[in-house]
Amino acid sequence: MRVSQRLGRFGEDVAARHLSADGAEILARNWRCRDGEIDIVARHGDTLVFCEVKTRSGADYGSGPDAVVGRKAARIRRLAVRWLAEHPHPPAIIRFDVLSVYRERQGSVRVEHRRGAF
Repeated sequence: MRVSQRLGRFGEDVAARHLSADGAEILARNWRCRDGEIDIVARHGDTLVFCEVKTRSGADYGSGPDAVVGRKAARIRRLAVRWLAEHPHPPAIIRFDVLSVYRERQGSVRVEHRRGAF
């Protein structure tokens, strides 16, 4: 596994723990179809949450939410429609979140959770 893949997996693990600690139930991780992948699908109360996770090892690449705009956000919405087609009876409320996981050089980890990011 490449360094970038390990960093991404680390970030998704941290994000899933963060969501669980916040009271969410993780329904799927790395859900795939032919059109792409959704990092995390969770249920938080009556809300179904589709999560994109961006992991950064520094500030060189900007913030996570800044990376999920335009085509990327539209692709995640399309993937959510596919997920919903395969999983009937979703909750009435659907939300798209971006979780940014920052792994600092000194080993500390910070999570920024932007609810309803797009």
